[in-house]
Amino acid sequence: MNLLSDIWQSYLGLRTWVKIWVFLILVPVNIASIFFMGNPGSSLVVSFAIAGLLFNAIPIWFDRGFSSAMTIPHIIFWIPLTIILVNYLMISEVVLTNNYRYFLIILMVCNLISLSFDIPDLFKWLRARKKTIQ
Repeated sequence: MNLLSDIWQSYLGLRTWVKIWVFLILVPVNIASIFFMGNPGSSLVVSFAIAGLLFNAIPIWFDRGFSSAMTIPHIIFWIPLTIILVNYLMISEVVLTNNYRYFLIILMVCNLISLSFDIPDLFKWLRARKKTIQ
């Protein structure tokens, strides 16, 4: 099979709730960060939010589909993003408009939910890799 066909077959093999979560909630919310450019700290927010998505192309390419390795970009970019969001929302003296504040809360909750799946998946992926190396 070719690469795109393999990726498509992998997508079709995902559970329905995963497809809904990823493609109707998680990805759109992170991409929506672009619409808030110009707000305080938005360049950093957009950079981390989008990077967590775009860098998934690497494991998709190498694994020829969706795999637990896709957790790695989420962890690398969304844990720091969550810390930044907590800072903006609770600690920083940055003035946020209500719409931007509500969006940052939604973004943080979505990514925290994702990370709650990603972190255990990362450990499963690492254990599987360790077994194949031995």
